[in-house]
Amino acid sequence: MRNRTHWPDTESSFDLTKKGPDMLMTLQLVIILICLFYGARKGGLALGLLGGIGIVLMVFVFHLTPGKPPVDVILTIVAVVAASAALQASGGLEVLLQLAEKLLRRNPKYVSILAPFTTCFLTMLCGTGHVVYTMLPIIYDVAINNNIRPERPMAAASIGAQMGIIASPVSVAVVSLAAFLAKAPAGSTVIDFVTLISVSIPSTLVGVLMIGIFSWFRGKDLDKDEAFQELISNPENREYVYGEKATLLDKKLETRQWTAMWIFVAAIAVVAVLGAFVQLRPVLGGKPLNMVLTIQMFMLMAGALIIIFTKTNAAAIGKSEVFRAGMIAVVAVFGVAWMADTVFEANLPAIKAALAELVKTQPWTYAVALLIVSKLVNSQAAAISAMVPVALSIGVAPGYVVAFAAACYGYYILPTYPSDLAAIQFDRSGTTRIGKYVINHSFILPGLIGVITSCIVGFILATMRGLI
Repeated sequence: MRNRTHWPDTESSFDLTKKGPDMLMTLQLVIILICLFYGARKGGLALGLLGGIGIVLMVFVFHLTPGKPPVDVILTIVAVVAASAALQASGGLEVLLQLAEKLLRRNPKYVSILAPFTTCFLTMLCGTGHVVYTMLPIIYDVAINNNIRPERPMAAASIGAQMGIIASPVSVAVVSLAAFLAKAPAGSTVIDFVTLISVSIPSTLVGVLMIGIFSWFRGKDLDKDEAFQELISNPENREYVYGEKATLLDKKLETRQWTAMWIFVAAIAVVAVLGAFVQLRPVLGGKPLNMVLTIQMFMLMAGALIIIFTKTNAAAIGKSEVFRAGMIAVVAVFGVAWMADTVFEANLPAIKAALAELVKTQPWTYAVALLIVSKLVNSQAAAISAMVPVALSIGVAPGYVVAFAAACYGYYILPTYPSDLAAIQFDRSGTTRIGKYVINHSFILPGLIGVITSCIVGFILATMRGLI
């Protein structure tokens, strides 16, 4: 009797649920990386939308239970972005920019140190690093007309603006981190909003200071830079390099712009006070109102008061750059966090077994992972949304999460972020540039110095506070 060829069971061959657990997890992680890489490459909303492909594959192909979208985080982002966009639409943002320019022009010799602090503080107030675009031509003008190498303050200003995100009480990254820390696993130290910013703000400012000190001495002075001198030897090039004066000082500010600015700043101050003094918050259900809801309420109210008292056109709010960037962040956080939560929750036992001991004995590895993910997703908020829940679930102490919060900024590693590209574009002297080998660009050293310093100082502060 002739032996019949045995054909494999077609259904079981393509049933991924019957593959080994290690292979399954590897495939799932590969899908996440593909979504992150491709989404970051396409830019804009693509990062969050690619998360949709990932979540569909996880549920319908791998049969994983869908994770939980970070609803609290998303709603907080919406509230904060709405208020910040109202500030921009009302013209209140121009008040802050004009004040910053006055500071720089009164102290031109110190522009390399003051520029990153200026952009950092603007970001801390507004919650977004996109405010740097208006300041870059002003910083260039101050530097070039005082014979200061523009690369020094320009690169530092771009890095300082992005570092300010993790120190801003109203940034997407900070409110996301606060929301995740509030849900730390049982037995962990629950770190509140005020404790978080009491570590992130000083550690960020020290990091920015180190950037400024480094920038003060970096590169050749313009009169000793052969390439620059050869460039301006041509009269046309010289006229282009020194160009026309860029300034906001000749713009007359209206009362309504000042009103909008003070409403926004007052709302931030109230949120900070309510976070510091729990007794000022209403007790509901036996517990004080949590800070996530408090931030949402007061940010929505700030936006409403700006509209009422400044007669800002509500339609203009949705068209502002801050609103557009903020909504992109919402979609990114939604898609990335949902996809990542689905995969990591399903594979939590295996992940704990593989990584728990490592992160407990060498917690700095969490900072490295966070830095790499940040570069992949080009977003501090998305990096936090993808990594912090996983870190907390595998046993990383909340104190380390706070200490190394600055590591969520890693997209300076390659000069592809809009603010870095804008700095290169605005620097007509050509000193702020991308190097021959791409990685040797003007932003890599200030970025590394700022983030590493902030992480070290954050660790020291967290230890002094008893968080570690």
